[in-house]
Amino acid sequence: MKITRIRVFKTPLPYVDGAYAWGAGNAIEVAMASVVAIDTDAGLQGCGEFTPCGENYMVAHSEGVEALAKLVAPKLLGEDPRQLGRIEQILDHTVQGHGYAKAPFDAACWDILGKATSQPVWMLLGGKLTDGAPMYRVAPQRSTEETIAELDRHRAAGYRQFQIKVGADWQTDIDRIRQTVPLLKPGEKAMADANQGWRVDNAIRLARATKDLDFILEQPCRTYEECQQVRRVAEQPMKLDECLTGMHAAQRIVADRGAEICCLKISNLGGLSKARRVRDFLIDNRIPVISEDTWGGEITSSVVAHFAASTPEEYLQNTTDLMNYNTRSTGIGGPISKDGKLYATDTPGLGVIPDFESLGAAVADWAL
Repeated sequence: MKITRIRVFKTPLPYVDGAYAWGAGNAIEVAMASVVAIDTDAGLQGCGEFTPCGENYMVAHSEGVEALAKLVAPKLLGEDPRQLGRIEQILDHTVQGHGYAKAPFDAACWDILGKATSQPVWMLLGGKLTDGAPMYRVAPQRSTEETIAELDRHRAAGYRQFQIKVGADWQTDIDRIRQTVPLLKPGEKAMADANQGWRVDNAIRLARATKDLDFILEQPCRTYEECQQVRRVAEQPMKLDECLTGMHAAQRIVADRGAEICCLKISNLGGLSKARRVRDFLIDNRIPVISEDTWGGEITSSVVAHFAASTPEEYLQNTTDLMNYNTRSTGIGGPISKDGKLYATDTPGLGVIPDFESLGAAVADWAL
C-alpha cells in the first residue's frame, strides 16, 4: 500500500457559547482547524486534525500544519502508511520539534492502519480498557453567577467533572473557587485551571486561601519549576498540563513525583504514537492521566476517544467531547457523548471521515 495523495484543509470552529475566556487575559471566539486527509492506492483514506486554542497557544499555530506539510508531504508520498514507525521517523527526521503539526499526519496513518486491518484504533492501541470515558466540561471565565448556572446546565446533561477556568486575577479567582466548589454534589470533581496564568507568589496565596476546599489545582504557573514551588505549599492535588510536552517531561514528573494527575494533550505530545508511550510510562508509575487535546472537532475528538478507551479505567481521570464545543464540524461520524461519558466507535479506524462540505476546498494538495 502506498500514499498517493495528501491534502490539507482549514476551517473555522466558532465556540458554541460566544467567548471562551481562559488563563491570564486570553479569549477566543473562533478556533482554526487544520485537517489532513491521506489517500492510498488501496482506496483507503485516513484523516487527522490539529486545532489550537487560539493563535500561538503552547507554541503552536494554526498555520503550522500547512507549513510542515510543504516539507513532509513530498517525502511521505509513496510510503506505506501502515508502517507507523517509519512514518514517525520521516516526520521527525525531516523537521525537528513542532509535534502539534505532525500529529494529524500520525493520526491519519493510524486511521488507515485500522481500516486496513478492520480494527478500531482503540484495539490497535491495546484494546478497550474503558467502555465509556468520564468527561469533564469547561466553565470559562465569567461572573460567578454565570458560572454556577453553566455548571448546573452541564450537570443536567450528565457531566460530573468540571474545569473552572481561572488565572486572570488571583484575588477574584479565590472568590470564584470558594463560591463554586462547595456547590459540588457527591461524586463530582472540580479542577481550577489557571492555564499558567499566575505568578508563583499569587498562586501560593490562592492555594493557602482555599486549602479547606477539595478541588484539583491545575497548571498554576508557566514552568514546571514554578509549579513545583507552588506544589510544596499547596494542599490540593496538582494536575500538570501545558508543561507536559513529551517523554522527558514525563520522566521528570515521575522522578520528582511532581504531580498527582497528568493531562495528555495528544497534539502537544507530537501525536498518538508518542502520546501512547508517554501514557503507558505514566500509568506504569501509577500516575493517572487525562485524554484530551488543545481544541478540535469530530476528527480530534475521535482520536481523543480512542486514546481514552484504550486507557485503563483506574488511571483515566477524564476526557472531553471537543466536538460539542463548536458550531461547525470537521468530520462526519466520530465518538458519541452520552450521560457524561464519551464512547469511541467500534468501526475500523477512527470511525470518522472528513466533512468535506464543511471544510471546503483544500488549501494544499500533493499527489504522486
